[in-house]
Amino acid sequence: MSDGFELRATPGKGEGIFATRSFQAGETVMVGIIEKVLDKNDSHASQIAKDKYVRHAGLISKVNHSCDPNCGIKVNQTGGHDFVAMININVNEEITFDYAMRNYSIDHFLMLCECGSKNCRKKITGWKDLPESRKKEYTGFVAPYLLELDLQKVS
Repeated sequence: MSDGFELRATPGKGEGIFATRSFQAGETVMVGIIEKVLDKNDSHASQIAKDKYVRHAGLISKVNHSCDPNCGIKVNQTGGHDFVAMININVNEEITFDYAMRNYSIDHFLMLCECGSKNCRKKITGWKDLPESRKKEYTGFVAPYLLELDLQKVS
């Protein structure tokens, strides 16, 4: 595929997005295009402000969570979330991100996390529930409004 990724079956997760070419750290893997503004949060919504949620067009909603992701979030000029490689991604590797990189709280994934990473938190959490050490590791790869919400919480 010319985009560099495709939807495939994922054992234990249903479907996921896989690289059809290599991506270098820092390279944009998927461009976020906002399809519609939502009335409320749901399991495939992307938070773009304190109380604003959207649906992205294309396959972005099919990217699975990982507690040890290979992609992070960069907000583009339209307000959409681009997925950017945090590390090099090889052909046939699943493209993942931590849902906490775009949502301050997670209300729609009450089941245990099954990402299988050595850093698995055992529960899919939002930004507000991440340990400070993990937040620091994600510097530059999270939606900026999450940092603003952290400052409001402290004040």
